[in-house]
Amino acid sequence: MIRIYSKIFRVYLRGKENRVKFKRTILASGVALAASAGLYSAAALSAPVVTELDTVTVIGGSDAARELPGSAAVVSNEQLNIEAATDINQVLKTVPGVYIQEEDGFGLRPNIGIRSAAPGRSEKITLMEDGVLIAPAPYSNPAAYYFPTTSRMHSIEVLKGAPLLRYGPQTVGGVVNLVSTPIPETNQGSAMFMMNDRGSADLHLNYGGKTGPWGYSIETAQRHYQGYKDIDRFDDNSGFQIEDYVAKLSWEGERNKFLFKIQRSMENSDETYAGLTDVDFRRDENRRYGLTHIDEMDNDHTGINLSHVFNWTDNLTSTVTVYHNKFNRNWFKFDGVNPETGENILDDANGGNANAQAILDGTRDVAGLGYKNNNRAYESRGVQANFNWLLGDHDLNFGARVHHDEMDRYQPVDVYDQVNGNLVYASSIQPTGGDNRYEEADAFSLWLTDDYQVTDRLLLNLSLRMEDVETERNQYANPQRTVMDEERENDYREYMAGIAATYDLTDNWQVLAGFHEGMTPLGGGANDGDEPETSDNWELGVRFNNGMFYSEAIAFYSDFKNFAEQCSVGNPCSSGQTSGSETLGGAEVKGLEFLAGALFTAGDFDIPVDLMYTYTDAETSDQGGAEDGLTLQSIPENIASLRVGLEHNSGWNNYAVVKYIDETCAVAGCNKTSSSFDETDALTTVDLISRYQFTAGPEVFVKVENLFDRQEIISRSPFGARPNIERTVWAGVLVDF
Repeated sequence: MIRIYSKIFRVYLRGKENRVKFKRTILASGVALAASAGLYSAAALSAPVVTELDTVTVIGGSDAARELPGSAAVVSNEQLNIEAATDINQVLKTVPGVYIQEEDGFGLRPNIGIRSAAPGRSEKITLMEDGVLIAPAPYSNPAAYYFPTTSRMHSIEVLKGAPLLRYGPQTVGGVVNLVSTPIPETNQGSAMFMMNDRGSADLHLNYGGKTGPWGYSIETAQRHYQGYKDIDRFDDNSGFQIEDYVAKLSWEGERNKFLFKIQRSMENSDETYAGLTDVDFRRDENRRYGLTHIDEMDNDHTGINLSHVFNWTDNLTSTVTVYHNKFNRNWFKFDGVNPETGENILDDANGGNANAQAILDGTRDVAGLGYKNNNRAYESRGVQANFNWLLGDHDLNFGARVHHDEMDRYQPVDVYDQVNGNLVYASSIQPTGGDNRYEEADAFSLWLTDDYQVTDRLLLNLSLRMEDVETERNQYANPQRTVMDEERENDYREYMAGIAATYDLTDNWQVLAGFHEGMTPLGGGANDGDEPETSDNWELGVRFNNGMFYSEAIAFYSDFKNFAEQCSVGNPCSSGQTSGSETLGGAEVKGLEFLAGALFTAGDFDIPVDLMYTYTDAETSDQGGAEDGLTLQSIPENIASLRVGLEHNSGWNNYAVVKYIDETCAVAGCNKTSSSFDETDALTTVDLISRYQFTAGPEVFVKVENLFDRQEIISRSPFGARPNIERTVWAGVLVDF
């Protein structure tokens, strides 16, 4: 999307390797730097540096991430290419402090959490594409039912700690910024095509260049997948189709730069909210009940952005961005209610109800199965402006954003009877109450940050942020919306401050520390007087870098006064509530992130190794609300990844990626219950990738996901046990032209 070029780097040479160290990175935006595959790889070290990208970064590159006065990580373009990445969940499993709760095995609607922000529908983190908020309605309805196509991304940035106050509105856990494909400096393009052993196909194609002051690019991602689940009694597919198109146009003068970006995508996925009973899961993880065979998600997304960058002086740059996103979706799906009991049918069957199990199996006739048209229209629009001013030893960013977003929900229910294992349409119920409502939010944000180079060794980051938010909900008692059922309004204003610093102990050792106040918006359903979730957040760490080996260890701690769960059908609260929010009272989240990377050589081979580990202890505290010592929902205690490469100068390179995630509470307090239905399983997977680059020709590759075919219960949301994807073999080709 847009590019905000207001970034200054102070560089100086260190050590015998004469390596460049980035002492200043303007967190508002910047010129992206060449990134490595993970921490180090021979290919990355020899790759040319890209000095200008027509897009917006919040960090830059991996080198910049290792110098920030706050923890950060960059998943580089090389890592995305090497691993032929299409699933954001699998990509972010290699980033410290990031929690993933899989749902469909494809990453269509990812659940991403960072540190103390639980992953449910990614609604507690700030999601951006090229520096612009990308969740459908970030303030009123932040649940990320739309997520940009991973296969068209150039890199992915994760920012944590005090510097994240430059962004928002979610400022507790962290920021994920998806960096789109840049406009190339010369006319060129690339095409990647791959197929798997189930007949699925992925295509990514882009072309662009610059002529005089003009630049352009066109891009598409086409994904056509066969599902890996077998639907009882039906040959229906359980896969999906996505078409995603992006076009960019830029113009650059002596002091001005304009960038226009338009994006359009469509998705049709045969996905359901219903998982399996535990007994059925252990028999066949990839089974799907026949009563879900008509479930289907249809959505489309349109995004338009226009940015203007103006260099007022050599030291002062402004960037103004106008953005408008629209997202429409209808997820038609079985609502999970057992018409014979009024309870969730999976819970009934797990509890031993033989009739509920027979309904799931299709051997019991039943009337009154509900299939809801989860039909919603979202819109978000706004203007944001940032000024970057280099003033002596100070790197100042100050700016504002005016934002509006809304969600229109109109959700009729179709009623079916199950007769001899088939679904027979019976009637429709027009929407009222919670299924027929309109919610909106208006927000005004201000920020001020200062990267102050106090001495050659001490870098200080000071951050201030203000969020002023007004929300409204109108809920209707009849389908025609002539009778009001309920009205809600709320407004709140939060001021947040942060301070962070890095200090170079030696040429190789650096310490960092930071503190910031965080906030999570309430959403459009808030009542008058409700206060947003707030927290105090600390981090303290140490880094080591000698040019060929890098390591960092960062401890973090968050103290919540009013920890809140956001409730939805897709991500129910611990109480089972599926709308609004639930406050658990005080909570404490503490943990440790560890990251290490090195490049070894053995004859003609280079061996890059990257290791990541995160430990987290997340529990309620004794500040009121819930019982003290309840483990929080969806935050695993241990996660880890190991990436190892074997790169040969002939162009034949091989990689292994090992990922581990601990068992996780599906509801808060699973540590104090004896129910096996309250937590997920631990999971370890291994991916293998082999790539060969022909001389002056294409690059071919083979990828095996989940090599040992390990499938476990990786989620119990929305309802029922759900597996990760089975072993999948891909073959593909990458051509540059």
